[in-house]
Amino acid sequence: MIEYLQRMARYNRWMNRKLFAKVSELPARDIAEDRDAFFGSILGTLNHIMVADLLWLHRFASNKACHEALMPLAEFPTPSLLRDILYKEFSDLSDARNQLDVLILEFADTWTDELLAGMVHYRNMAGGKQQRPLGDLLQHFFNHQTHHRGQATTLLFQAGIDPGPTDLLVMMMEEG
Repeated sequence: MIEYLQRMARYNRWMNRKLFAKVSELPARDIAEDRDAFFGSILGTLNHIMVADLLWLHRFASNKACHEALMPLAEFPTPSLLRDILYKEFSDLSDARNQLDVLILEFADTWTDELLAGMVHYRNMAGGKQQRPLGDLLQHFFNHQTHHRGQATTLLFQAGIDPGPTDLLVMMMEEG
């Protein structure tokens, strides 16, 4: 499972670089334009991915074995709602996304079978107590990113920008 999850961390970085490069081709008004999507705009959708990533990473950091690797989270804002707009300017969001993706890759380098089997205790957005193995939660973490990046690529395509290939297999072929 470690190899799979580390591949997903690399895919997260690879896909975000591609996506953000394509979004940067649009004028700011088009990035922020409400497109009747679940999170409104391209900017809103990309902010949501960032918000969810930060919420999950903070939950992971509550596990004593993950805390040290995730200490750089202190440099990021702490979201409270899934619809928070942490970054109103795309360039600021892009910079923060890049930094967070580096942190995720560094965190991935610390994973062991024992760590992935360890329980993470957290509260969901409704305040309910939850617990799951870190490995299960990381699968959800990466799946959630992929789901909403798919929405963002659709919005991007509707704005006239072809996002290009987004398949994990394409990244794997590029890696050799």
